Amino acid sequence: MYDHPGELSAADPIRLLAVRDTPLSLDEVFAAVGDPAAGGTALFVGTVRNHDSGADVDTLGYSAHPSAEAELRRVAEKVAADFPVRALAAVHRVGDLVVGDLAVVVAVSCPHRAEAFAACRRLIDDLKHEVPIWKHQRFSDGTEEWVGAC
Repeated sequence: MYDHPGELSAADPIRLLAVRDTPLSLDEVFAAVGDPAAGGTALFVGTVRNHDSGADVDTLGYSAHPSAEAELRRVAEKVAADFPVRALAAVHRVGDLVVGDLAVVVAVSCPHRAEAFAACRRLIDDLKHEVPIWKHQRFSDGTEEWVGAC
């Protein structure tokens, strides 16, 4: 049994969800998950790296299905139901990006650090597996590939 209401999930812990074509902000996501009952906040930042599977990446583009935000909400609601989430935020970029750009930022705050780490990991893993966002990589040798497209 919990000794304090702050040990429980917040009534509405989903504070920020978006799929957008503008640069992402760590400060915006971190601020969105601030909660005085949270003792742990976990943040994951996915950036465009300069290589993949042994090939040099020049640029990439993300595309999203029109249902992407609704699916992101479904994923977020499941995480919030499975963990004592005080606040949750997730934003994913679409459009053309270059090496070093932020592609995705997710954050979760919970009463304790272990819960925050676990919830954040589930959030990013489920986002990547279930939200219909596809990556089109362009390599320096002129080749390209789609990742995540069915």
